[in-house]
Amino acid sequence: METRLLGLKKEVIIGDQQPTVLIGERINPTGRKELAEALADGDLEIVRKEALAQVKAGADVLDVNVGVAGLDEVDLLPRAVKVIMDTVDIPLCLDSSSPKALEAALKVCPGKPLINSVTAEERSLEMVLPLVKEYKAAVIGLTMDDEGIPNDSDKRLLVASKIVARAEAMGIPPEDIIIDCLAQTVGVDTGAGLVTIEAIRKIKVKLGVNMTLGASNISFGLPTRSLLNNVFLAIAIASGVNCPIVDVARVRQAVLAGDLILGRDSYAMRYLKGYRSARGLSR
Repeated sequence: METRLLGLKKEVIIGDQQPTVLIGERINPTGRKELAEALADGDLEIVRKEALAQVKAGADVLDVNVGVAGLDEVDLLPRAVKVIMDTVDIPLCLDSSSPKALEAALKVCPGKPLINSVTAEERSLEMVLPLVKEYKAAVIGLTMDDEGIPNDSDKRLLVASKIVARAEAMGIPPEDIIIDCLAQTVGVDTGAGLVTIEAIRKIKVKLGVNMTLGASNISFGLPTRSLLNNVFLAIAIASGVNCPIVDVARVRQAVLAGDLILGRDSYAMRYLKGYRSARGLSR
């Protein structure tokens, strides 16, 4: 099963037989005071710089989130999309909990973007899936419903199945649904990581859909977060995640190594290219 995303010029293919696709997470004001303040001032230059930096670091897709309390996302999200599209040519992941902001961004976003996200909550299904259908986008489905995030991997499978079934009933193909099993910090619940990994494995076997993950959530509140994130990400990719949402500069070398070990890098060409690039070597 392959999910195809299209930017201004570049197409990205997500699939189990493809190299891992990296969705850059850094255009997001959560926990980033400088970005939040710039957005509040209407200054999108930092968004442009982040887009360039992430593409240089190896991002295949850019997540775009401008959600700051008190700001008008319906106005700000499409403006951010335009700035990014004037800067880079890779696909975008439009990240908002506001259906109106998503639609405003979809109207100005070229190609085939990814919507982040829909849940199995009735309101979310009713508001977001019609946008996916109308604009021929792909969408991330979060394994949560009206009762929250299940603490059981079988229940997360049921939630994912509901999202896929509702989408298919509307004529949205399963290859345009990317499931996120929602990592939660092991600092609060030591079983949280295992439940997420089990859910990833079960959903991959039962539904066969492509899968994403915000891997850094696993380490929230703990020391040496990069160590925990990279180990968890490696396990998640081996279990079925093929387009994680990450800080690309921090994880790309580990992901390239994982792809090589999993047989997704013929003659280690991508790994060697990444090695040379990281060290400023021309060849």
